[in-house]
Amino acid sequence: MHRTTGRWQFGLVLTLITVFMWGSLPIPLKILVGVVDAVTITWFRFLVASVLLGAWLAWRGRLPSLRKLSRTELALLAISIVGLAGNYVLYLLGLEHISPGAAQVVIQLAPMFLLLGGLIVFHERFGAVQWLGFAILCGGLVLYFHDRLRDLFAGSYGVGVVMVVVAGAMWAAYAMAQKQLLKAMPSEVIMFCIYAASVVLFLPASHPTHLAQLDGVQIALLIYACLNTIVAYGCFAEALDHWEASRVSAVLAITPLLTLVFVSWLAQLAPGVLPPEGLDALSVAGACIVVVGSALSALAPRGRAAAELAEAPRGE
Repeated sequence: MHRTTGRWQFGLVLTLITVFMWGSLPIPLKILVGVVDAVTITWFRFLVASVLLGAWLAWRGRLPSLRKLSRTELALLAISIVGLAGNYVLYLLGLEHISPGAAQVVIQLAPMFLLLGGLIVFHERFGAVQWLGFAILCGGLVLYFHDRLRDLFAGSYGVGVVMVVVAGAMWAAYAMAQKQLLKAMPSEVIMFCIYAASVVLFLPASHPTHLAQLDGVQIALLIYACLNTIVAYGCFAEALDHWEASRVSAVLAITPLLTLVFVSWLAQLAPGVLPPEGLDALSVAGACIVVVGSALSALAPRGRAAAELAEAPRGE
């Protein structure tokens, strides 16, 4: 098992940076997806990430060689590519139909899918605290959407929620496959393979020329979204080196609340850029309960496989 350095204060700072970046990311993505299609945005984010990470790996002489991988490992890599690529594009497609805050609340199901997958694939045991956290999270989701329950089963809003749920499930599939791949390849090499393969995968359906339509502010938002992919993952990975994965995951659970705060601030500072979330007291309470459920499950005692799975980088 991986042992941390014990520098928990540094780990906390890195985790908070990750929370800030992941909490703010849905806002520029929501703005961009109203101008450029989701596939093109995702393709460009993967392109920038693969170039930057590839240059760093080349400088360190660590570019991957797939010839050494077995058929099983190649199959796991394929699952990782499809899983994370699907997570990125489906999350963005979901943002076309729902608000950034709603997307961040729903995507909290992803770690739960991961834990449930561990039950099936790695035969992990779900403790009472984890079941309690899962129940609390589900209850929080019902409370958050209490005034939009009908919309969940019909219309554009329901389609958006379903897309984000599926995005969470695909992230869980990616994380479980990546966990097995870590026995053969370092995480940064796996991520480079995923980024580079996704560029090729999305190229036929993307429209790079549409990026020329962006104005100065939108270009800045796109650059931020691209750098977010690298910087947030870097801070997340480094935080895990200094602090326990369960504690990092528990702090990351507050990400949806930060997104709601950012959207509220933006609605006041720049009215018309994004519509306010329009949440009542019950919906806000539901979002807080989702965070509690997610954090509780993260802090609960878990088996070795589940602990290692908690170290998988997120998508979005």
